[in-house]
Amino acid sequence: MSFYDSFDVAVVGGGHAGIEACLASARMGLKTLLITQTVDSIGRMSCNPSIGGIAKGNIVREIDALGGEMGKLIDRTMIQFRLLNRSRGPAVQAPRSQADKLEYSALARHTLETQENLSTLMDTVTDILTADCGGRRKVIGLATERGRVITVRAIVLTTGTFLGGRIFIGDYDAPCGRLGEPGAFGLTGSLNRLGFTTGRLKTGTPPRILRHTVDFSGLEIQEGDPKIIPFSFDDESVDRKQVPCHTVYTNSETHRIIRENIGLSPLYSGKIHGVGPRYCPSIEDKVMRFPDRERHQIFVEPEGLGTDEIYLNGLSSSLPEAVQDAFLRTMTGFGHCTVSRPGYAVEYDYVEPTQLYPSLETKLVAGLFNAGQINGTSGYEEAAGQGLVAGINAAY
Repeated sequence: MSFYDSFDVAVVGGGHAGIEACLASARMGLKTLLITQTVDSIGRMSCNPSIGGIAKGNIVREIDALGGEMGKLIDRTMIQFRLLNRSRGPAVQAPRSQADKLEYSALARHTLETQENLSTLMDTVTDILTADCGGRRKVIGLATERGRVITVRAIVLTTGTFLGGRIFIGDYDAPCGRLGEPGAFGLTGSLNRLGFTTGRLKTGTPPRILRHTVDFSGLEIQEGDPKIIPFSFDDESVDRKQVPCHTVYTNSETHRIIRENIGLSPLYSGKIHGVGPRYCPSIEDKVMRFPDRERHQIFVEPEGLGTDEIYLNGLSSSLPEAVQDAFLRTMTGFGHCTVSRPGYAVEYDYVEPTQLYPSLETKLVAGLFNAGQINGTSGYEEAAGQGLVAGINAAY
């Protein structure tokens, strides 16, 4: 008998929803298993390495109040804190922190690996096993890519962009959930056989640039607040080194290059069929949908203290790499920039969320819960909140 043969709750996926789901279950005393394709990617910040923002900062505080971990993780790994809308009333103010993405992921992994009642397994889930229970299907186990069968009484699916994931950069596409990381295949077919309606969504991420190749002298500086307000109610204060962010703008030449090459974008050529989340438009979308706009603001943000990579918040793109290089170098300070990772779009499977109860348990299968991007979420915080709710209810 394998060590992994029987658990109370299995959580599939080690992103922000998965972290909260498995911690909630384990802390409620249930024998819990987190299954992820690689433990090195637990808590990885695929897009903007930040936590909080308008509405999102409030979600992090609610997660913390319910016993979740996100607020504690960001308090211990932040490299800049800002209270947005400080000049306005408290109803519209929101905390936001830039994170050291490598440190955040490492701390999240350590938290899971040292949690009582929680085990981790590197594998890919390909099938959900059920039995008839009074006319409704009920979870009894799962099967993995390597042929392992694990008996469980509840499953929480937090598959992110990996479920049937495919990335796009111009004409290039590959079966990945993130650049360089394979997608997860087989589970969508299992869900379809159980009667679930699934579809395709898409999102994207900007190119990453090496900081030392950018001239920051012409960019607007954006310092953090002198007083840091902790996200977690358990933290009285946060003593972390803060680093500056910057802002820059696209211009008419940037927009010209994008418009002239728009037919090379998989978003416009028809290669991508999924619908994008409303809060993550690509630079191609912004240029084409708002032709009267002379410029778009881009936030230049560090990825961490231990890396030279910077993130261009607001410049998501799936245009060919040569086109990305060309339009990037039209912006102030970026004339000689070096791209370390190109921007790309990713299309993935989701499960129609009207097939869920408010508990996030599926209506078709008892003991099966969905949380995060499998439901169509568009941010770390929303995913984490759903993971917490699903993990608590799965434990019951």
